[in-house]
Amino acid sequence: MRAPVPGRLDALSLGAILVTIVFWASAFAGIRAGLEAFSPGHVTLYRFLVASAALGLYAVAARLPLPPMGDLGRIALLSFSGITLYHICLNYGEVSVPAGTASLLIAAGPVMTALLATRFAGEHLNALGWLGTLISLGGVALIVLGSGQSLQFTQGALLILAAALFTSLYFVFQKPLLTRMNPLHFTVWSLILGTLPMLIFLPGFGTALAQAPLPAHLALVYIGLFPAALAYLTWTFALARVGAATTTSFLYVSPVFAVLIAWLWLREVPTPQALLGGAIAVAGVVLVNTRGRPVPAPTPPAEVRV
Repeated sequence: MRAPVPGRLDALSLGAILVTIVFWASAFAGIRAGLEAFSPGHVTLYRFLVASAALGLYAVAARLPLPPMGDLGRIALLSFSGITLYHICLNYGEVSVPAGTASLLIAAGPVMTALLATRFAGEHLNALGWLGTLISLGGVALIVLGSGQSLQFTQGALLILAAALFTSLYFVFQKPLLTRMNPLHFTVWSLILGTLPMLIFLPGFGTALAQAPLPAHLALVYIGLFPAALAYLTWTFALARVGAATTTSFLYVSPVFAVLIAWLWLREVPTPQALLGGAIAVAGVVLVNTRGRPVPAPTPPAEVRV
């Protein structure tokens, strides 16, 4: 299957991004449910043991080859940033930071990614692209304020900002690897390698498993299978086809879905201000992806195997 010109969306890439965003938006509720019965470290370990088990079974059944040792080391380093450190910081941060505020802080990720991609990956936003980025960030701020939450730079907030930086590094610097290996293979090995350092949280994990109620187990199995295993597959697929700056601009839509999921699942009715913020966030993403990039010179499309 041929990839589109980097920075331009096709229907398949857009569909993969939207699937990812919906699942990642739902993960905030799953994490909060898990934290009622498990420590942040155990939530991180449980979620990615589930994800790694699912992807590991797939790797064995499909006989996925191991990447060359050099690439395997690069994947391990990237995964320590974008899988291990990101989720540890996010889960510990959510202990003291409300979900809406966490969404706003994580929304700094696309800005960091765009800056890194401009500096290191040759991806560029024009003035309208940066304007769209700022519009989306403002829309997310309205969602948070419309939910009655305040932005306080506590230790938890700083941890979530660190998480945004770690995931930005992961998104930008995986791109060279995705030009020479199957995105699905990268994701399988990345999640497995990113899970290994989480084994430091094994002490007490067995006791926590035995004492946790069924809803907590179901929540963590869900976020392990869907927002982790499946969503990372669809995200990496889109990233390989479109590029980091464009793909991560859609993360501004995540709080919109988070509000809708809370409305349908938890009966939390959004305020008009939050709905307005969602509309503004979506408008910013549309601006970034329709007018926010210089038109690249025609180049032969790369082959992407799926």
